[in-house]
Amino acid sequence: MADPKLDPRLTPVRPDLAANHLEGKVTAARFVEGIEFEIFDPVVPVRREPSHDAALDTEALKGERVVIYDRDAEGWAWGQLKTDGYVGWLPDIALVQPRTTPTHKVTALRTFAFPGPSIKLPPVEVLPLGVQIEIVKIDGTFAITSQRHYLPAQHVALLAAVETDFVAVAQRFVGTPYLWGGRTSLGIDCSGLVQTSLAATGIAAPRDSDMQEAALGMALPPSQWHDLKRGDLMFWKGHVAIVRDESTIVHANAHHMATAIEPTQAAITRIKAAGNDVTSIKRLG
Repeated sequence: MADPKLDPRLTPVRPDLAANHLEGKVTAARFVEGIEFEIFDPVVPVRREPSHDAALDTEALKGERVVIYDRDAEGWAWGQLKTDGYVGWLPDIALVQPRTTPTHKVTALRTFAFPGPSIKLPPVEVLPLGVQIEIVKIDGTFAITSQRHYLPAQHVALLAAVETDFVAVAQRFVGTPYLWGGRTSLGIDCSGLVQTSLAATGIAAPRDSDMQEAALGMALPPSQWHDLKRGDLMFWKGHVAIVRDESTIVHANAHHMATAIEPTQAAITRIKAAGNDVTSIKRLG
């Protein structure tokens, strides 16, 4: 049994197996050394169980590393993402032995990777914002990856490059379909929007809204809730929104089934009518 203080979303432990660094902290039939792999596909589901029908808890992006502790005969691998520590099941076919050293990241909402130096060629991949890639050469208008894929050079930047306004990044997702567990412009959820937008500015954030509420920023006393500033984070149980200005928020939500800009008070009233009131407002550094 795991220590109840250990979050199962962030702790690689099952009754039959656990990471060896947890020995003495949890109970499991055996403890194993993890093996690091690289995410090879552009976007990879991380599921709660080893099944295509299982809940999508989050997504892993190309170039991310994952420590794998178990692989089954059905093509699933169980491990922990190194980016945010999330634990789950991934399709084994999407993993490779580490083969790249990322130098750049995708800064466009999404971009195409072409098999050669022409935008008229059929793309081989669609890469979302935040994907980390190894660029071996910039040749005119193309950035060439170690896979010999050609990306528009204006859609990538060095890993050290950061955006200055994470709210502006979040606003670029307006209209993106809502997807529980999603992290990209093909589908994103409320906490994925916060995590992805903050990552673009160089700020690491946990994956889920309750983790973000506990870890990010400083809580404003309720007496200051009327004086919101751009970039404040507004939390409900199971939901988070980004304050855009004194009267609007931007959030991925199931009411609109999309990322939307909404009047703050209207959202508070609507969500409260459904039985959920604001739990905190956090101000980042």
